[in-house]
Amino acid sequence: MALQRAQVTVVVIGYDDAAHVADAVRSALAQGPAVREVIAVDDCSTDGSGELLERLAAEEPRLKVIRRPVNSGGCGTPRNDGLNAAASPYVMFLDSDDLLPLGAVDALLGAALDDDAPVAAGLCLRKELPSGRETPWQPKVYTRRTLVTHPARRVRLVHDTLCVNKLYSTAFLRERAIRFPEGAFPYEDFVFTARVLAAGPRVAIVPEPVYLWHVRRSADRLSISLDRSGIANWRARIEAEQLSYDILCGSGEKRLARAARARFLDHSLRMYARELGQRDAEYRREWWTLTRAYLASFDEGDFAASPSPGSVVARVVLAAEEPRDVGRLREIAARPARLNPPYARAADGCPVWSADLPQVELDHLLVRPVHLLPAAVDAELRPRVRGTALRLRLHELYGRMADAGPATVQAQLVERDSGRVGFAGTAPLAADTVSDTWSAEFPLDLAALGRGTWDLRLRLGFKDGSHRETTAHAVAGAGLLRRSALPSARHGVLLVQPYATHSGSLAVRLAPGWRGLADVVERRVKRLFR
Repeated sequence: MALQRAQVTVVVIGYDDAAHVADAVRSALAQGPAVREVIAVDDCSTDGSGELLERLAAEEPRLKVIRRPVNSGGCGTPRNDGLNAAASPYVMFLDSDDLLPLGAVDALLGAALDDDAPVAAGLCLRKELPSGRETPWQPKVYTRRTLVTHPARRVRLVHDTLCVNKLYSTAFLRERAIRFPEGAFPYEDFVFTARVLAAGPRVAIVPEPVYLWHVRRSADRLSISLDRSGIANWRARIEAEQLSYDILCGSGEKRLARAARARFLDHSLRMYARELGQRDAEYRREWWTLTRAYLASFDEGDFAASPSPGSVVARVVLAAEEPRDVGRLREIAARPARLNPPYARAADGCPVWSADLPQVELDHLLVRPVHLLPAAVDAELRPRVRGTALRLRLHELYGRMADAGPATVQAQLVERDSGRVGFAGTAPLAADTVSDTWSAEFPLDLAALGRGTWDLRLRLGFKDGSHRETTAHAVAGAGLLRRSALPSARHGVLLVQPYATHSGSLAVRLAPGWRGLADVVERRVKRLFR
């Protein structure tokens, strides 16, 4: 491996984040001698972050602090400040509330030097806090060590919009005038990444984790990626998506531009569609109008390049002038996708979204492999003193389920924070020819699971040997999603709350013991007085 001493600048940006910025800086300095300097750009903080950084710099000669006199309103301007000041051949970016894992710089720099690549990229891990559960971001891009000689040879690179899990040649960025959008521009990563890819660099890929993205959903001030409650966020995301597409198109990278459209349909559109049920009527109307206007610029090739669920959501939005079928859209936008009844057909027998929207054709369902079909399973959780029953019902889907022959269903209850499996079982699926469904039932001992939020995961097994991983639609009728307190020999009392997640899937919260009951009551009282 080529010499790696003192060749990298790590730019750390932060605003009012005194609780975390020192840890971010230390994680950059801990990378070792490959890091020549760490430039911390404080965006006019008011919580003492700037003073904290200057105290650290007094003890660490590799740390330089830039204190902006006026807050920029975004992440792009402070990153540009750091890039302008960088004195190293290579540069990386780090947010104040995240960390670089040990060895990240060596892994990226080694790949960039060995492959003579102006860009090196590695795996980012999303770490949920406080649980610590880690989920890889865009893992399909980072399966093995490789060199991509041109981004168009691996269009999946477009799906990784992050700038922070990458190392860049400083000269490459400066010679091509690649910068972040200035000021209050959310999703600046989208645009910066598009500008990098449009320049056609060689990209060295490493499978090692090189960035820890901390996800704090309970923070007082949510990050841009988590704070999606206002329509301004969706408007900003569409603006960034459109600008990214224009950049790639304008550079002649048509394959990458089409991949950017597919990214919007499969990721952004599905994510926001899953959350529509949480928004008020005014938000939904504005969201629908903005989305229809943007989708009107797509052509058939853009839709064909996207995975089917995203394209289905888009076609429903385009076909209806006003918001409709929000609950059903939530389910088809889920991961994995679920298409709930009714299953309508056009006059020629072609599967369609509904009798009211026959122009939204679903003929791809007739040829799609069984393991990718949006199979719909209803789930009912019935907590009882003498035993809880989990009842499942699989629906037919234009004859595809019957053709494959539903045989078994494996069910798991997985604790959300830890990933621990608290229950696992397999049951046969019994056919009901009258209703075109297959059903199964599991007895559950909820008291044995313990405290936490538990997600239901299913694996459907078919007689032809195929399988489908899925989740289940939470049936809401007859008080099925009502909180109940059950006597428990183990805990005294067990508080059980079945509920539907943002995507409509069944989950259950459990609070065992009198202390658990008191915690729930306390949280409810606090919400009442907010």
